[in-house]
Amino acid sequence: MSERLQPGDVAPAFTLPDADGNEVSLADHKGRKVIVYFYPAALTPGCTKQACDFTDNLDLLAGAGYDVIGISPDTPEKLAKFREKESLKVTLVADPDKKVAESYAAFGEKKNYGKTYMGIIRSTFVVDEDGKISHAFYNVRATGHVAKIIKDLGI
Repeated sequence: MSERLQPGDVAPAFTLPDADGNEVSLADHKGRKVIVYFYPAALTPGCTKQACDFTDNLDLLAGAGYDVIGISPDTPEKLAKFREKESLKVTLVADPDKKVAESYAAFGEKKNYGKTYMGIIRSTFVVDEDGKISHAFYNVRATGHVAKIIKDLGI
């Protein structure tokens, strides 16, 4: 597993397919601030709440100069269903081999109900205009996390 990212680290580059199969690269957002968040699975209660929170606050975040990209190991087809069902406006991209999640240390050992397994660690990263990490949040809660980011960023 990768080392956890810290403020000042260069954000790992990625190019992944979105819900429509179009490629989305972190490099496409150079010169803008980007919130990159990793979530375990589309169409699950916690991930739905988190994605809806980002969608509900997208205008506020965009107005402050932030783009939002959600990354999960789901297929583009499942992401399209998720987007349609929940009327999501955030960019959702697919990382089925979890390589990008691994590069952000957002894939690793998790514990749930006494069982240990490998999975996506719900994590959020704020990337500045120069492609460096300004904030790294690991093991975040699905509920209330977007409000915390907005507060931490002073938006």
